[in-house]
Amino acid sequence: MTHQILPMELRARLSASVRLAPAPTGPDLRAALPAALADADILISGQGCPRLTTDVLEQAPRLRAVMHAGSTVRPLVSEAVWERGITVSSAADADAGSVVAYTLALITLAARRTLTMAAGYWDGWPAFEQRSGAEGQTIGIVGASRIGRRVIGELARSDAGFQILLSDPYVTDAEAHRLGAVRVDLPELCSRSGVISVHAPLLPETTGLLNAEMLALIPDGAALINTSRGAVIDPEALTNECCSGRLEAYLDVTFPERLPSNHPLLLLPNVLITPHIAGAQGSEVRRLGRYAVTEVERWLAGEPLLGQITREDLPCLA
Repeated sequence: MTHQILPMELRARLSASVRLAPAPTGPDLRAALPAALADADILISGQGCPRLTTDVLEQAPRLRAVMHAGSTVRPLVSEAVWERGITVSSAADADAGSVVAYTLALITLAARRTLTMAAGYWDGWPAFEQRSGAEGQTIGIVGASRIGRRVIGELARSDAGFQILLSDPYVTDAEAHRLGAVRVDLPELCSRSGVISVHAPLLPETTGLLNAEMLALIPDGAALINTSRGAVIDPEALTNECCSGRLEAYLDVTFPERLPSNHPLLLLPNVLITPHIAGAQGSEVRRLGRYAVTEVERWLAGEPLLGQITREDLPCLA
């Protein structure tokens, strides 16, 4: 039995091979979930699903697999999931395409110093020699995550002749070269890049990774993009640099995730802040459901799961 909340076409696809349990309804999903799980072998979860703690899993004695129709499973899985030997899959690969496309769009805007150009609109058109383009720019990628790697691949295939730098302590020079980048340490990346895009997961060792010292190395007029997690960049240092006018910042994530209404970053013409929309949005969410349904079909057929997450994987994931 599968507990699910899916569009009708995906329900129909699954119903040929499994018995579908009614999805809990009403305002208190947390209270309704244990009853829905009582006979479930497979759970298809989504954003906002209550955490699978020991108490919840006690109500799901048959549960053997969780297919998460979302990206990160950190808020969902607890140690009890691994102790029970429950298989976990994430649709992060399906979500990654949206983040990659959004990041590339921001890189295109940043390479042209779009915010600076827009802020000076009423001052007259800038002279040709004052304009910036993408051709030959040095792009720094912080973190060779699944998204960071795909961004590098797309940049490397571009005809803009980007010089791509990568900072990630777990990547060798040879692996970076295969990806299409040159591996450097973080200070060198900061000092050489005209556009920096952050793709490191938020871990204890990456919290505040881009601190005041690192941000000070970034050249005047450069741009910083963050579609990862807000706390990877020191928030006070970022605010100070942006308030100085030295840098442009394109931020899909912040720390805290929702800034106070009077926060300086919200008022600066050289900063664009979007409400965590890089991942799948609106109609794009259907691809996450399709991915989860396909994972169920693989699991039932005894085939390897494409999005399987293990206990060992979790500490290094976003």
